[in-house]
Amino acid sequence: MKRLWLLFSQTCTVLLATYFVVATLKPQWISAGTSSRGVISMFESPAPPAGEIPPGSLRMAAQVASSAVVSIATSKAAAQHPNADDPWFKFFYGDQSDEPQGGLGSGVIVSPQGYILTNNHVIEEADEIEVVLNDGRKSVAKVIGTDPDSDLAVLKVELDKLPTIVLGNADALRVGDQVLAIGNPFGVGQTVTSGIVSALGRNQLGINTFENFIQTDAAINPGNSGGALVDTNGNLLGINTAIYSRSGGSMGIGFAIPVTTAKQVLEDIVKDGKVTRGWIGVEPNDLSPELAETFDVKAQEGVIITGVLQNGPAAQAGIRPGDVIVSIGGTPVRDVTQLLALVSSLKPGIESAFVVQRKEAQVNLKLTPGVRPKPKAVKR
Repeated sequence: MKRLWLLFSQTCTVLLATYFVVATLKPQWISAGTSSRGVISMFESPAPPAGEIPPGSLRMAAQVASSAVVSIATSKAAAQHPNADDPWFKFFYGDQSDEPQGGLGSGVIVSPQGYILTNNHVIEEADEIEVVLNDGRKSVAKVIGTDPDSDLAVLKVELDKLPTIVLGNADALRVGDQVLAIGNPFGVGQTVTSGIVSALGRNQLGINTFENFIQTDAAINPGNSGGALVDTNGNLLGINTAIYSRSGGSMGIGFAIPVTTAKQVLEDIVKDGKVTRGWIGVEPNDLSPELAETFDVKAQEGVIITGVLQNGPAAQAGIRPGDVIVSIGGTPVRDVTQLLALVSSLKPGIESAFVVQRKEAQVNLKLTPGVRPKPKAVKR
């Protein structure tokens, strides 16, 4: 009996030792025979080296530009009916809400002095404007000036160590170039979307008086207005302004004001408090075969003048109805949109060279533009 017990104990010892050796060196031999319930086989990629940027990522452009893009919250006192306190008015119409109306938009810090570019329609008629930086700081903003013709406005905040965006070169843009749109859509917080330049020089959209939009398919939604359109280096190319939409959301057609226009407006407003544009006092129309035949003009391209303001700059220079403006300051004129842009860029009081086609002859004129009249306020 003693021998049997000794043999049993030695056998158990050997089996246990064998089990531990196998479990340590070849655990799969043991697990292969057990139930696989609850066990999931997965493959994981190794962690990338610290700081490595994935191929094709636009991370750096987003990081560079995002800090200079701000959210703008506006408030406006509710308009009260003059009879709001009348008991009979309250009986029929109820108590009128006196809650202030709020609005949301975006802006771009373009100067360490605190100047911010945004859209005029974002801050129009606002009683109070609050700017929220990407780092969480908040400040009440002061309106330095607005330009309804281009739908741009300049604000200023008094804060230290402001992040500033770098202005890019919109003239070098080409259709197909990658761009990012940065703003605060629907008030959800700062959002970055990407796309390409879909078209350049978009005009005749009925959005602004002076239109030369960059069109992009980067998603732009309500609240993005006034935000930044940037290149793959994070440099500012334009101010996001409008979208074409049937639903109120992005449909892949967004428009931005080129940075060249925005820079000129900014400099004029900061220097003079307003934007001064040239004006000649004419009624222009795109040249068509019908108009050319009506006025007996032989010009093939240019802008035909169908009306001239009496005693205006154009009339004083000798321009008549039926004349076709062919060039201004040596720059060819192709359509009405370009004519408006060229005339508006002229300095009032400084003589400029105009070439017009009058019937079969070309006439060189010297015209001194005046100051473009202030547009009538339009309720949005």
